[in-house]
Amino acid sequence: MGLEGFEQARPDELSGGMRQRVAFLRTLLSGKPVLCLDEPFGALDAITRLEMQAWLTGALLREPRTVVLVTHDVEEAVVLADRVTVLSPRPGRVVAEIAVALERPRRGTDPGAIALRERTMAALAAGGEREGGASDVR
Repeated sequence: MGLEGFEQARPDELSGGMRQRVAFLRTLLSGKPVLCLDEPFGALDAITRLEMQAWLTGALLREPRTVVLVTHDVEEAVVLADRVTVLSPRPGRVVAEIAVALERPRRGTDPGAIALRERTMAALAAGGEREGGASDVR
């Protein structure tokens, strides 16, 4: 899981990305079939965020689970999800459901991912105009 050599380390000796891996690993080891991740990479720097997205993708390929991922990052949703559900601002209503039928691993710079990101952004804009405010991507 990318933590080799840190088996005896104290939590305060781990980087933010390593702590995220420990949290995900603990969740995966619980054996639960569904993971609920609410902004799991929100507090990470850009490089660590990309590394953690790749790590999570690999971990889920090895230990498949259903994941509900809440994120405000449209690119992250397209890169990680099989389906993106766009919600309106409060009260949250489904504005769009977008299937992500791209091969893994995915990069936000792939042409298919860019097209889906644009489609998702259009749905967010349309949902925000109807309700007035920011929207979430789930």
